[in-house]
Amino acid sequence: MPDQRVLITGAAGILGTLMRPRLARPGRVLRLLDIAPPAPPAPGEAVEIVTGSIADAAAMADACRDVDAIIHLGGVSREDGWDRILEINIDGTHTVLEAARAAGVRRVVLASSNHAVGFREIGEAGPDGLPGDSSPRPDTYYGVSKAVVEALGSLYHSRFGMDVSCLRIGSCFERPADVRQLSLWMSPDDCARLLEACLATEKPGYRVLWGVSANTRAVVSLREAEAIGYRSLDDAERYADQVPAGELPRLIGGAFCEIELGQHNPL
Repeated sequence: MPDQRVLITGAAGILGTLMRPRLARPGRVLRLLDIAPPAPPAPGEAVEIVTGSIADAAAMADACRDVDAIIHLGGVSREDGWDRILEINIDGTHTVLEAARAAGVRRVVLASSNHAVGFREIGEAGPDGLPGDSSPRPDTYYGVSKAVVEALGSLYHSRFGMDVSCLRIGSCFERPADVRQLSLWMSPDDCARLLEACLATEKPGYRVLWGVSANTRAVVSLREAEAIGYRSLDDAERYADQVPAGELPRLIGGAFCEIELGQHNPL
């Protein structure tokens, strides 16, 4: 039997694909769930492939069986119509948490987003940056869904004692693409470090954390993440000379604060 089995939802998505090799550990099995099957296991890779939707209660009940922790990355990752956001991001997260509760899973990490506080002004919290648990100011229906994800996590902690970490992810790609991301970027390696800190923290609780690297141009605080042992080793500044010139936006959410609500958007 493995020492630990971790369910990753949205495992075939961009972030799930980046995290798969970085979260592999001796004694750990990664159970990978998505509606699109992730790449098949490589020889010797300790993974279990599950095809299913986070909105399917029966599929989630099966996926949560014998699981020690859940990293919930699944969902619509951009602005979209309200009905779709509601079904996948809000109802889907409720389905995940309810399946976790029924299966006795004690630890869940929920992918939130900077867009849960997108209408907060950069610099409004002073030189230390915007705290991880600042109250929501969503910029889109997508941002609303992430604020609800955080609220659901709080409910399942308070009602059922589940350890819940909500990560307000800035942007997690191999490298930052613009001036805004020089402030809010999180390297894939740092993302894995933050997830490991969430999986290893000894004191059960509910927490909202910024998911960013220790960037020279940081506009948000890492205090809450560092309190559970996260230590960033990367900085977006190393890519600054490769990023097109531009102005840092006034608001955390950047261009999301200007797009039309409910429209599928490639940003």
